[in-house]
Order: sequence, then C-alpha cells, then structure tokens
Amino acid sequence: MFTTFFQEDITLIKKRLETLREFMKEHGIDLYLVPTSDFHQSEYVGDHFMARKYMSGFTGSAGTLVVAKDQAGLWTDGRYFIQAEHQLAGSGITLFKMGVEGVPSVEEFIQENIPENGCLGFDGRAVNARLGLKLEEVLQEKNAKIAYEEDLVNAVWEDRPHLSKEPAFLLEEKYSGKKTADKLADLRKAMEKEGAGAFILTSLDDIAWLFNIRGNDIPCNPVVLSYAIVTKTEAFFFANPSVLSEEIKQTFAKDQIVVKPYEAIYEDVAKIAEQETILYDGAKVNYKLYKLMPPKAKKVDQCNPTTLQKAIKNEVEIENLRRSHLKDGIAVTKFMYWLKNNVGKIPMTEISASDYLLNLRKEQEGFIEPSFHTISAFGANAAMMHYSANEESNATLEPGSFLLVDSGGQYYEGTTDITRTFALGEVGPELKKYFTLVAKSMLNLANAKFLHGCTGQNLDILARGPLWDLGVDYRCGTGHGVGYLLNVHEAPNGFRWKIVPERNDSAVLEPGMVTTDEPGVYEEGRFGIRTENELVCREDVKTEYGQFLSFETITYAPIDLDAIDSSYLEPKDIKQLNAYHQLVREKLTPYLSAEEASWLAEYTRAI
Repeated sequence: MFTTFFQEDITLIKKRLETLREFMKEHGIDLYLVPTSDFHQSEYVGDHFMARKYMSGFTGSAGTLVVAKDQAGLWTDGRYFIQAEHQLAGSGITLFKMGVEGVPSVEEFIQENIPENGCLGFDGRAVNARLGLKLEEVLQEKNAKIAYEEDLVNAVWEDRPHLSKEPAFLLEEKYSGKKTADKLADLRKAMEKEGAGAFILTSLDDIAWLFNIRGNDIPCNPVVLSYAIVTKTEAFFFANPSVLSEEIKQTFAKDQIVVKPYEAIYEDVAKIAEQETILYDGAKVNYKLYKLMPPKAKKVDQCNPTTLQKAIKNEVEIENLRRSHLKDGIAVTKFMYWLKNNVGKIPMTEISASDYLLNLRKEQEGFIEPSFHTISAFGANAAMMHYSANEESNATLEPGSFLLVDSGGQYYEGTTDITRTFALGEVGPELKKYFTLVAKSMLNLANAKFLHGCTGQNLDILARGPLWDLGVDYRCGTGHGVGYLLNVHEAPNGFRWKIVPERNDSAVLEPGMVTTDEPGVYEEGRFGIRTENELVCREDVKTEYGQFLSFETITYAPIDLDAIDSSYLEPKDIKQLNAYHQLVREKLTPYLSAEEASWLAEYTRAI
C-alpha cells in the first residue's frame, strides 16, 4: 500500500509561473527567487507568507524556488524528497535534492544561469541578510544586480491572505520563571561584551521569549508578528497595536518597552546613528533591513544572544516541562490503549486516529494547541518523514503493519514532541528487527554520559551506530532543540553527525537544554519507524577530568513491546529499556483507570 500526496492542479501552477515570468519581463528580472520564509526567517509561516507553496504546489516546510525565463527549480532537503517528487510532477519545476552528490546549490544554479549584466529578483524582506550578501558576491562575476524591492508573487497572488493579527497574551512568571526586566538586563550585558549600542532582533520566538509574550500568528507556534530594537537604555517592540491588550501595554510601559507599528522598524533602522555599533543575526535579519542600516555603522553579525539564553531552560521551566510531558504521556498512552484494543474491530484511518489523539490532549488541563501538524502515517506512508494525511491519501488502519505517530502539544507548562511507532497486530521479523534497533539507538543516546564541551555532533554516533552497523541511515538529524511554549524546533542545540550551518544546531550542550532523541529507519514504498523522546541536559559528576553531563528523559509513554525482538538487544539494552518502562509505569499509573493501568503494566513489563 502506497499513497501519494495531494497535488495541486498542475495547470494552475503552470499558469502562475507564466504570470510571474510576465512580471519578471516587465521589471527586467532574469531570475526570481522565492524562499519559504516570512520576514523573520521563521521555519513555519502563516498563510500570507506561503509564496513558495503557492507558486510551486510543494507543501513541505522547507524549500526554495528559483524561476528563470525557460526553467524553474525547487531545492529541498532529504525529509521531503519523496513528497516533492510527487507534488512537482508535471509542473515543469525540476527537483534539486539538497545534499546529494552532484546537485548544485541554489547559489551555484543562480551563478550559472544568470546572464551577463542580468538581474536577480526577490522580496528583500523574505531573504536573510547573509544569503543576500552571498548572492551579491555570486552575481559580481557576471556584473549582475539584485532587485530586492519587488514582491512579484504578491502581484500574481490576487487573493493573498492578509497578515495575521491574532490577539497576544502575557506569559506569567510562574511559567516563564524570569521577569522581562531581568532578561533585558542579561541581554544588555551580552551587548556590552560586543560593544553594541543597538541590537536588532527579528526572530519571532526570541522576541516572544524576551518580552514574555505569546500569540497565535503562526499555526502551532505561539508567536506574535513583531520586530524589536534594544539599546543600552530603551527597548522598542514593533507589532500591530490591535493585537496588544491594555494589560500588555501597561506591563510593557513598566518595563520601559515602547510599542510601535509593525512596519516602523524599517524607518527606525535607517535612523540608527552612523557611529553606532549594531548587533544582529544575519541569518534572521532580512536583507532589506540590512540594506537600511547606516553604511558607516559598525555591524556585528552573530547568533542572537537571546537564542542561547532561551535554549537554557531555568528550573521553573524544567519543572513545568515535566508536568507538560506527564499530561502528554497520559494522552499518548490512552491513545495507544485505544489503538491496540480496537484496530481491526472498528473503522480507523490515519486522520481519525490523529483526531482521537488530539481529543485526548484537549482533555488535559492547560492544553492550548498542537505543537505541529500531527504526522499519522500507516505502512508505506511512514517512509515519508514529514507526511501529512489528507482526504486523498488517508489510509485505513489494519493489522499487519506499523502506524507511526509524531505529535506534540503546546501547554502553558511547555512544548512537547513525541513519536511512537505502533505495531498493529502481528508484524514480520524484518519490521521487528528495525523497530528494535531504533529503540536501542534512542536509548543509547538517552543514557549518554559525557564531558561538558561536547556538542550533539560528538554524541550522534550513539544513535546512528546500531543502524550504521547494518549500512542503514536516516536523512535528517537525530534530534533538535525544543522551545518553551514556543517553536518545536529551536536552535542552537541538536544531534547531527555533520554540521549543517543553516540549521544552527551544533552548539555546546549546556545544562538546561532540551533536545529530542529520534532515530529512525525509512524505506520508500514500504515502511517508516521512528521512536522519539525528549531529553534535558543535566549536570552529572565532576571529577579531575572535568564536569560530566548526562540526560534526564522527560517523555513518558510505552515503547511497543509487541514489536521488540530481544535477540537484537544486549543485556545493557534490555536494562535500559526496562528502566525506562519502569519510569513510565510509575509516572502514569496514578492517572489511568484500573483497566488502563493493568494494560500499562503489561506493556511496560520487564523483558
């Protein structure tokens, strides 16, 4: 069984590309770049910013479209190769698989295809400063220029949705664990180290964290469309004033935060004094803002100080996170109980299963919304890492294969992300082998003990090792940082075997960082397996060799013993699995019915 992704009407896509080319001709533009991002370089974007999706029909969260007069290409990473092949078929857009040997990068393609004295166009608000400057260098060889004031997609997209303006709300200190005034003080200390008198902040999750504010302007990411400028004595918050309540305005005023209109950032950046030192993150600040900075000002381009400050959760946040994961574990375990007892007996589909799990989360106090769109993938659909079921692909669940469910919730106590792969009925020995090795891989990493100074790159082999031994790999990182009632993907920590600069997930692991641990196996057209827990980095023993660190697992839900083949496990692996299941049983049993608790005891039994 293998189903395809929803594919938008190819005729419409071709017509949109033709219209775009007409506008390109009018403006003297030879190549036009359409990124995925919004004006803040967000990973996930609101409806207004889905220009790349609109122009290409590709619905993945990552990708870049480049349109030339006689060709077009779309670049995406390994998570989306299968999906992109299906959705681009017949559109005239060529898929360029990022990271695959022999495939040119976006910059290389532009350099090769831009004519002498030509022009590259893009919306300068949607391209980050570093990429814009890199493209300037690429174009110099052919004496080509950039037109960054032209949002040509806006001209094509007649019924484009308006910018979101959902109401914002303050996050109380009992959740944030730290006052805004204290966060601003810490930020100013970091600015002082760089000699910076002005800090331009545009990443929405950093802004939300710094000002202890949350919103609903991006589905599943509780952020507010906003910019900020912080000086030695003042802080400016740029947003649509209509989304801010009187309580927020009064609270901001007490903290000496000046509220200004969203678009006013562009005027204010241009007014920064020529002699000032400006701190900014070129991967987040957009190219148009960069071009408006005073030419003579000293510019310090580095990762936002708030990014690391935000990633290291304080003790209030960590305790709240434990509570959120307890609630989430209750919902996922009740879902597993329902699934195991009803598959093959009542009608079930990928979508109905996902809806059932969402309703269980809604029963939990403090639940706000999912932390991302749930991946509920049966059989071969699970081979597509970021599969999203729709009415066309919605598979019926039946015994004999796996259901992979990757889901999470936004709670006032934090953000969760968990993946479990469930055996529906009896599954074959090959599936059990890979399932067991994935569980072994996940537990290997979760039980690591390591010296401070290590990054996720040092530890990634613990998860990939059992799979690499078989010549098997997965085309993604092993884990990512997670925000606190913020983005489910958060820099700068992660697990990955090689550095991918644009992911910014190679930071030294610090106590308080939260990172997912999610190895997997994906075989196109057949199956997908992933097991994911979240880990909090904690201090361990300190010896003459330095400070050792280890992980606390804060995800509580069974790993399906129906799919475990213990012949692939060593005594150490069995001990780790049993210890984890004992933790799950102790955490969840008080919150389950007698029948559910009895079932949980069986599914967390020692093997």
